[in-house]
Amino acid sequence: VPLSLIGTFAVMWVCGYSLDNLSLMALAVSTGFVVDDAIVVLENIMRHIEDGIPPVPAAFRGAREIGFTVLSMSTSLVAVFIPILMMGGIVGRLFREFAVVLSAAIGVSLLVSLSTTPMMCAQILKAPKEEHHNWLYRSFEWVFDSLLKIYRAVLIRVLRHQPLTLGITILTAALTIVLYTKVPTGFFPQQDTGRVVGSVQADQDISFAAMKQKMEQFVGIVMKDTNVQTIVGFAGGNTAKNQGRMFITLKNKGKERTITADQFIGEMRRKLAAVPGATLFMQSAQDLTIGGRQSQAQYQYTLQGEDLKELSDWAPRLVQKLRTVRELRDVNTDQQDRGLDAEVTIDRDTASRLGISPLSIDNSLYDAFGQRQVSTIYRQLNQYHVVMEVDPKYQMTPEALETVYVASSSGQMVPLSAIAKFGPANTALAVSHQGQFPSTTISFNLAPNISLGQATQTIDAAKREIQFPATIHANFQGTAAAYQQALANQPVLIATALLTVYIVLGILYESYIHPITILSTLPSAGLGALLALLITHKELNVMGFIGIILLIGIVKKNAIMMIDFALDAERQRGKSPQDAIFEACMLRFRPIMMTTMAALLGGLPLAVGTGVGSELRQPLGITIVGGLILSQALTLFTTPVVYLYMDRLRLAFSRKERRAGQISPAGSHAD
Repeated sequence: VPLSLIGTFAVMWVCGYSLDNLSLMALAVSTGFVVDDAIVVLENIMRHIEDGIPPVPAAFRGAREIGFTVLSMSTSLVAVFIPILMMGGIVGRLFREFAVVLSAAIGVSLLVSLSTTPMMCAQILKAPKEEHHNWLYRSFEWVFDSLLKIYRAVLIRVLRHQPLTLGITILTAALTIVLYTKVPTGFFPQQDTGRVVGSVQADQDISFAAMKQKMEQFVGIVMKDTNVQTIVGFAGGNTAKNQGRMFITLKNKGKERTITADQFIGEMRRKLAAVPGATLFMQSAQDLTIGGRQSQAQYQYTLQGEDLKELSDWAPRLVQKLRTVRELRDVNTDQQDRGLDAEVTIDRDTASRLGISPLSIDNSLYDAFGQRQVSTIYRQLNQYHVVMEVDPKYQMTPEALETVYVASSSGQMVPLSAIAKFGPANTALAVSHQGQFPSTTISFNLAPNISLGQATQTIDAAKREIQFPATIHANFQGTAAAYQQALANQPVLIATALLTVYIVLGILYESYIHPITILSTLPSAGLGALLALLITHKELNVMGFIGIILLIGIVKKNAIMMIDFALDAERQRGKSPQDAIFEACMLRFRPIMMTTMAALLGGLPLAVGTGVGSELRQPLGITIVGGLILSQALTLFTTPVVYLYMDRLRLAFSRKERRAGQISPAGSHAD
């Protein structure tokens, strides 16, 4: 382990990687992988020493016998990461480092297991003597021997009922496909980082001074909560005048804080619901966020159309519908068209009779309520712009329009009230655009125990129910858009990983048949991973999907160890396929159990880990642990049966080719 990790650090340094969440996850998982090759080599060498061969010859023979097996295991495991390295988009850039770190650790462990491990075995291992073993060693040996006896008895029965076992294998594959379509899906898991972002949205006709008081009221209520460590709140900025922002830091989870960030948000939602005239939207800050607009919630759904009036009519209808569904929380929109303004209606006939043009009226209003640069003062070292504006106290109310005068063509100053009428009206506080077209963004959070996949399906169903017009284009933004892209790429990525592993194994074994036997172990691993996610109430997100990709490389090690020894027994000692695979299963049972336990224990800390950011790592560990447990229970019995069926298929193809070769010369001679 130390040599492999040191070598991995060297590769990370060359590639310019740092120790972050993804690289640390890769290193944690690799601790269960890097010992696999050494375990296989060590066990094979020790088996020869127990047979009476001296340590040095046993090290040479054991390493030579197992070298190809170790090479096949490591090469095919690295091949799994090739599709991840080729992934594009945000997810590809994120997990490229993860794949490189794991591949480097596996590559270094391969070199160590074929060089350093045999050398150390030759120097350290001695012929075992029963009297030198303590009770702990004897206890473990008794456990392994008991498990081997049970496995032997069950395997004999399984080989007598091969069709039934093959049927179970096919059923496992079918269940995996069905379950894959049923498991809730998501993008990245919701983390409890101890940081909460809040957005306050008040009535659209509120003044800035009133908004400031409202923010102070919200901050005061939140600050009284014992779980809050610090809070920063402000109004204004680059948002509308009726909006404010709030950044909350919670106390450390554990002794100082006993509730999660989501539970804190739920409590604040209840406390602040009674505050009139404003609404507080809160979301837990995440380590991994992707694009999107600034909004009051975590996920965004953008509506875009050519007709602003049509967009303004339909967006509130969709928002109203989404607020009634149970899958979504904090549904809101950036469309705010109820702001108050003063509407000036010009009497064009009177203005024309007095010689006043609309441009003159516009300039007078701009001078009264805007700013205008009227001059520039030049000095030797600098220049200063002279900006004219009216005292703000004369701009605070609509009555200020009564004091505005407009110059006529004769030079007389005419009151604006003589040529125009004033009245209150509603206007949009802001009009958002995307791609030069007006747009409205609907933001939302997820309800507890609801996945992003379920939320997207709910939104699509709501659109169909209200007969949303096709002239308004709708699409997800930010994290939700990246989720849809990742979801579409998942089947392609799995197929590419399987094809890559099949090609690598086909090259190594120079066979089209034996790689299929090895890949037959994968459905049970996928089924175990999906069942583990369902049992723990987790969704199949990007981290869980990476765990399934890893399982493709992990679980086939069992089949590789069995098949290598079975092929060697057939070719070198002339054993029948059934005797060869049975002997291989007996000989490889111990290293299979040891390598599986190592990988399982490497993923267990990720699955049960706690602390800040543990939610990001848990799906990866859960899929690895669940997949390994079920695949270990099934592949020890299904792999020998699939091997025998594939061997019969290979022999059938060989006989067919020989018959074709015998017929062809005779036919050509007759011609």
